[in-house]
Amino acid sequence: MTSVLIDTNIFIDVFGPETPFRTWSSRTIVSLRSRAQFVMTPVVWSELAGLLPSEDELALVLSRLNLQREALPFSAAYRAGLVHQRYRRAGGQRERTLPDFLIGAHAETRGHHLLTRDTARYRSYFPSLDIISPETHP
Repeated sequence: MTSVLIDTNIFIDVFGPETPFRTWSSRTIVSLRSRAQFVMTPVVWSELAGLLPSEDELALVLSRLNLQREALPFSAAYRAGLVHQRYRRAGGQRERTLPDFLIGAHAETRGHHLLTRDTARYRSYFPSLDIISPETHP
C-alpha cells in the first residue's frame, strides 16, 4: 500500500473556507483512499490548529481518513534545516517556509508520496519526492 503524507493546504481546501481547489483536493483524497495509507505529521497538525474550534473536533473530522500519525524523524528535521538554509541564502523569504521544508523532508526521508498544491517549492528542494498535485494529477 502506498503511503501519502497530506500537506496542510489540502486539508484547508477540504475542511476550511471555500477555495478554487476544494473539488480537486476532495476528489483526490477520495480516489487515493482505497489504495493509500494517509500520513499525518506533527507539523501539519500544528498548522491546522486554527481550522476548527478544538483539537478534539479536528481529530474527529480527520478521523474519517484513518490517518497514521508519524513523528518527525530527526534526520528529516536535519535535512529540512539544510535545504531551508540553502533557500534563505538564495534570497528566500522567512514567512511560513520552515514548516514546508519539514513536511517535504519528512515525506522524502520516509519514502512517502506528498499530496500538495505547493509543487514548485517541493520540487525545487526535494527533486526525488513523488508529488501528487493538480499539475501532476489533474
